[in-house]
Amino acid sequence: MIDDRRDPPIWWLIAGMAGTCLMACSGLGFHVDPVRALPPAAGLAMLALAMGFGISRGRPRLAAGAEAFLQMTLFTIIGVVLAYALAARGGPLWDDNLAAADRALGFDWPAVFAALDESPPSLWIGGIAYHSLTVQMIVAIVVLSGTGRFATLRTAVMAAILGGFATILISGPTPAMGNVFDPAGYRHLWPSVAWMERAMIAGLRDGTFRTLDLTQLMGIVTFPSYHATLPIILAWAQRDVRGWRIVAPVWAGVTIVATPVFGGHYGVDVLAGIALAPLSILAATWLARGPRRETERAVLARVVTEVTG
Repeated sequence: MIDDRRDPPIWWLIAGMAGTCLMACSGLGFHVDPVRALPPAAGLAMLALAMGFGISRGRPRLAAGAEAFLQMTLFTIIGVVLAYALAARGGPLWDDNLAAADRALGFDWPAVFAALDESPPSLWIGGIAYHSLTVQMIVAIVVLSGTGRFATLRTAVMAAILGGFATILISGPTPAMGNVFDPAGYRHLWPSVAWMERAMIAGLRDGTFRTLDLTQLMGIVTFPSYHATLPIILAWAQRDVRGWRIVAPVWAGVTIVATPVFGGHYGVDVLAGIALAPLSILAATWLARGPRRETERAVLARVVTEVTG
């Protein structure tokens, strides 16, 4: 299969994110733990070498997979640091507004938490699904690159980065601690990510958290929920792959349903994340077709010239 490299400008988007991150971090006093930076730096170097090896040896599946992993890893590191910087610059918390929106929509989280506390199997299924988002991404990249679906892979990566970048930028003016509940009040319910990150977010806001451990970067965005956006994009990308066309949507659906409980998200966070997924896919698809449209116009212009000339 020919590897058509007329792909979306993913690297330009990553560069734009990096520039935005540098500007957002300016003057905040962040510094990176150099020792903790070595493992991710080594991982990035290995992915870059694998991509170069695949290109030089004519192995497009290896090159495409390594490039996608490299892009998503860079996006994750840059995106989390950008989210930290925006949280450090954040204004008043939006938790009261988000909770009020949930009540208006009929979400009764105390009742949901109480019911789930009585169903440990449901907690295990939901918890594993929620915390498997990275695994879902890895599987999607391996499946798409391994089956030679390079254009779909690049579009999916572009959509994932666009959606993630959007959630981070929106989180800046809408900071929130999350739908936090105390797990000590339940017998089986797991601590949510929002519960475990509350001290970090407070430290970002009051200036006491400024050392970046690149091996322990945590997503802190509450609204919109990226855990609702990314699974949809990954399921869409695998819609034509036998077997995964069924597994991926089910996996995504369980992840999204589990997000308010295990991520500590409000219902409106999840709804906003769901709405963002098709917009990201549409934008990435449009960008992916851009170079091809220009090529088609050039061919059409040449034909017209030859016919009329």
